[in-house]
Amino acid sequence: MTADTDTPRLRFFHAPNTRSSGVLALLEELGAVAGRDYERCVIDFKRGEQRAPAFMAINPMGKVPALVDGTALITEQPAIYQYLAERFPQAGLAPPVGDPQRGPFLRWLAYYGSSFEPAIIDKALKRDAPPPSMCPWGDDQTMQDTYVAALQRGPYFLGERYSAVDVLWGSALTWMLGFKLVPELPVIVDYVARCNARPAVQRAKALDASLAAELDAR
Repeated sequence: MTADTDTPRLRFFHAPNTRSSGVLALLEELGAVAGRDYERCVIDFKRGEQRAPAFMAINPMGKVPALVDGTALITEQPAIYQYLAERFPQAGLAPPVGDPQRGPFLRWLAYYGSSFEPAIIDKALKRDAPPPSMCPWGDDQTMQDTYVAALQRGPYFLGERYSAVDVLWGSALTWMLGFKLVPELPVIVDYVARCNARPAVQRAKALDASLAAELDAR
């Protein structure tokens, strides 16, 4: 997965303790090595680097995570998780086309962005959801019940198979439990603990803390 030059073609734009921290964990799970397989570009939010012209030229949204692979820009978490899992297929974190679990894999990636995140943002801002006919997730309770039912069948979203979906949801539910935006049901708490106990996730958390400390020391 290395490029033809000394600099990897794949660049990962990351800010510690943000949504991109989950992508850092995914790269660890995939066995991708910074400097060999990808270049890690750290963005300092406290100094407003996400709004600096240099980064806005890469992602006009001023958001992380973002990937640049050659001339291709990849943003949006579900797209990034799928892209990376398929770019490093040897890790087996994305069911290939033709695999019976391919559909559920894509479903739960899409569900995160189209239903879970917007519903959670409404809850965090204490605002009413749109009318059901205008709302992709229907209502918050139905949205919560739907993914909880998948976890109850567990231990992961694809049953016994751990995938990039779990890296995304494990990271997200960790944050949401902390902010009390999802119910502290045993099935959610146990799932989060299972995901966070993985060695790759532990390595990513330690690296993220180190990167944050480096930024603070500037």
